[in-house]
Parts: sequence; structure tokens; C-alpha cells
Amino acid sequence: MGPVTEYLPLLLLGLATTLKLAVSTAVLGLILGLLLALAKLSRHGWLSRPAYWVTNFLRGIPEFLVLLVIYFGGTQMLGQVFGDRAPDISPFFAGLAALTLVFGSYASETFRAAFQSVPKGQIEAGRAYGFSAWQCFRYIQLPQIWRVAIPGLGNLWQGSVKDTALVSVIGLDDVMRKAQQAAQSTREPFTFYLVASLMFLIITLVSMWIIAKAEKRASRGMPGAR
Repeated sequence: MGPVTEYLPLLLLGLATTLKLAVSTAVLGLILGLLLALAKLSRHGWLSRPAYWVTNFLRGIPEFLVLLVIYFGGTQMLGQVFGDRAPDISPFFAGLAALTLVFGSYASETFRAAFQSVPKGQIEAGRAYGFSAWQCFRYIQLPQIWRVAIPGLGNLWQGSVKDTALVSVIGLDDVMRKAQQAAQSTREPFTFYLVASLMFLIITLVSMWIIAKAEKRASRGMPGAR
């Protein structure tokens, strides 16, 4: 336990970076996923077709490849446009952009299915009572959408947390990179990779508990809810 105690502050710094990246990805990914879902459900083909094309493309390629394209390809593109004055793409920004695009692409399908689960008759009834489109969305659709979408979004969150480990490859000082540095310094890879695994496991278990509470809260007042 001596080496672990010595490097624990370093690992905790990496854990903080991992959590920051995961939470930022989830927030931006939810917004992007909701917008893409609305675009997919649009009656306008010029809006729905590109949304399907983009999400199908992003869901069909590895997250790691998306990360490499944004980090290295983006750097090259900025260099061609701005020359020596080109801004650098940080590992955190590249990871955030890549994981947000992937998260939003999958979340769009979750939201789309949730939107379609709301009976159209309820929306028509709301409009008949004088509700605006926003009021129908806010008071009729959104509560039901969240209840249906929470399990799928919870799975996406847990997958996104684990995907943050990919960003260590491009130099982000997350928990995986810190574990790698500690393993190389002490020549005890098993110990530190096991500690990193336990940290991810703790995040997953806490997330499962929070998601279960959120599902229970969202189901209050529904038939069959306990």
C-alpha cells in the first residue's frame, strides 16, 4: 500500500479531471441529443435527413477514431487556415468534443423514441385547451419523455465515463494517465491499474444508485409505480 498512498493525490487529481470531462460531456451531449431528436422528428426533410446522416455516421465509427480526427485532424486544419498563429487544440477540448458528438448521437435516438412514446392525443388535447407549443412540450411531453429516456441515458452516461479513458492517449491527465505514470515510476502496473479500475467501478456504482433514484422519482404517480 506504500506506493498507492504516495501516489494517491496524483490519482485523485486524475479522477477529478475524469469526472469533469464526463459531466461536461453528459450536459452538452444531452442538449445536442435533444436538438438532434427534434431535428429527426421535423417534417422538413432538409432538417431531418442531415440529422439522421450525421448520427448514423457517428454511431457507425469507433469513438477513438472520432477523437483522433478531432485532435490531429483539427490541429492540421487550423494550421492550414491560420498558419503559425493557429490555436492549439487541447486534449480536454478534443476529448469533450469527440465524446459529446458520440453521446449526442446515441442520445438523439433515446430522445426520439421517448418523444414518439407520448400519445399524440395528449398534445392535441393540450392545444385544444389553449396551451402553446412550448407549454405542451413543458407540461405534457417533457415529464413523460424523461421518464422513458432515463434508463437509456443512464446507460449512455456510464459508457461515457468509461470512454473518458480513451483521452489519455492524446495526453489528457485523467485517472488513466496518472495511473500509467505511477505504474511506470514504480514498475507496479498491476497495482495502479487495479486502483484505476476500482475508481471507475465506484463511479459506476454511485451512478447506478443515482439513476435508480431518478427513475423512481420520475415514475411517481404513474400506474404500477411503487
